[in-house]
Amino acid sequence: QVQLVESGGGSVQAGGSLRLSCAVSGYTVSSRCMGWFRQAPGKEREGVASISNFGTTDYADSVKGRFTISQDNAKNTLYLQMNSLKPEDTAMYYCGAASSDASYSAFYCRTRAIFAYGGQGTQVTVSS
Repeated sequence: QVQLVESGGGSVQAGGSLRLSCAVSGYTVSSRCMGWFRQAPGKEREGVASISNFGTTDYADSVKGRFTISQDNAKNTLYLQMNSLKPEDTAMYYCGAASSDASYSAFYCRTRAIFAYGGQGTQVTVSS
């Protein structure tokens, strides 16, 4: 059974940093494409970062250069390091995973595949 449990959200001022973690159970973190997506009130869900099962990554233009996705196979955990946070990054952040170990590009992973499974989310609030 796939289970994704996020942690690490919080409230920070603009320019600050946070690191989100996603503890994965039910499969090996590197065996399928995974990523992070976010949703703010009144806005559409947005895939912000992904890592394919080949290890390639993809980022939304809005976070490129500021966010970094990574995974720790020993801990079976996915991370999202968020630096230079902006008020527009405020949202609920979810860890997402593909429904199987099929191979996808990191772009397809971020924009489609990671919405198959999601955790309960962790809130990120950035104040100006």
